[in-house]
Amino acid sequence: MVYFNVLKKLVIYVVLLYGLGLVNHNAYAEVLDKIIAVVEDDVILEGELQREIAAIVQRIQASNTAMPPDYVLKKQVLEKMIIERLQRQLAERVGIKLSEEMLNNSATDIAQRNNMTLEQFKQELQNQGMSYQVFLDNMRNEIVINQLRGKEIGDRIKVTDREIEHFIETEDKAGEGIGQYHLGHILIAVKEGASAAVIQKAKNKADALVKELRSGQDFTKTAISVSDDSNALKGGDLGWRSKNDVPTLFVDVVSKMAEGDVSDPLRSPSGFHVIKMLELKGVGKHMVIKSKVRHILIKTNELVDDAEARKRLLALKQRMADGDDFAVLARAHSDDKGSALKGGLLDWVGPEDLVKPFQEAMDNLAINEVSEPVQTQFGWHLIQVLERENKDNTSEFKKNQIKDIIRKRKIEEETELWLRRLRDESSVEIYQDRL
Repeated sequence: MVYFNVLKKLVIYVVLLYGLGLVNHNAYAEVLDKIIAVVEDDVILEGELQREIAAIVQRIQASNTAMPPDYVLKKQVLEKMIIERLQRQLAERVGIKLSEEMLNNSATDIAQRNNMTLEQFKQELQNQGMSYQVFLDNMRNEIVINQLRGKEIGDRIKVTDREIEHFIETEDKAGEGIGQYHLGHILIAVKEGASAAVIQKAKNKADALVKELRSGQDFTKTAISVSDDSNALKGGDLGWRSKNDVPTLFVDVVSKMAEGDVSDPLRSPSGFHVIKMLELKGVGKHMVIKSKVRHILIKTNELVDDAEARKRLLALKQRMADGDDFAVLARAHSDDKGSALKGGLLDWVGPEDLVKPFQEAMDNLAINEVSEPVQTQFGWHLIQVLERENKDNTSEFKKNQIKDIIRKRKIEEETELWLRRLRDESSVEIYQDRL
């Protein structure tokens, strides 16, 4: 299968060149794009590698980061392409696809978020030296890989209330769990089942690396040059993380680090990790506007269409204007049986507790004002806000953050192992003499 696909790709390429009159029988071998690597049933060609290197070089130059040697950059970019190619192949095998319509809709959304039309966005890409088709290809690749990771990893990750409580008890006793770290990361990878000699060699390399970094060697340049992590080409930058929003392995060490500190090598199944504390910052109270709200819901069905539901609610609103009590009408007419028993009361709700149309209508109401009929996915509503307060939501906000921290931590750890296993268990041949 591997050789069939390789041959097919070469034949298509040759036929195209012949058809264009760009090659003759004696010269085709010199003109053909060289194969740099065979990745399962696909190949990476020299031209593909050079285009990817050019894009990476442009990003590194834009960030004012020192450029690594050519051979190092080639190695890192090729490895990145191999990992991406393996993930795309797996996505295809498990049936993950992205239609052109979905892709163009995503591009339109990105343009709108940047206050541009799609045509303006295309022009801006062109001004930056990127064609719209290349942008779409990159975006398709990213979306498909994210969907694959969600399917293979994310769907299996669960966070329990007990895990949140344990986190607070053991890692956040001081109540600082919503502070933030800006971390740099370098991985010296070790394959699963490696011999003691290979493991020791990797540890010696990590120890020497720590010594050099503590002596002032540039972290970003070093990460690009030597790290086996997927963030290597970003200089090992993990970005800002909620405090303790780092892999479990790093937690105890990171919590004791000051800005600028470089950790000792940390061992995991993936290899040896070196962490640098780039920046630190904290977060104070988290305040949100909460509303004490009640509603009456009329659901649509075979007998009650949108027009009928709206008509019934307008009749109820008129009865309220004539003096009838909202709570009494809610008990008698609302299809939300849970809140109907409480006179339509939903109690105190925050910004993320309700669907968007309900939230927007509620936010525009004065206290005790009754809304016009509002449609949501659940049906039609009359809404009344009884009270509105700016409340300290720190405790709830913190628990939600901790839940996200634990989930992201689990996903990151699982992803690292999953990618390493995918790479180790796949058939990949690199032609070193052509690099």
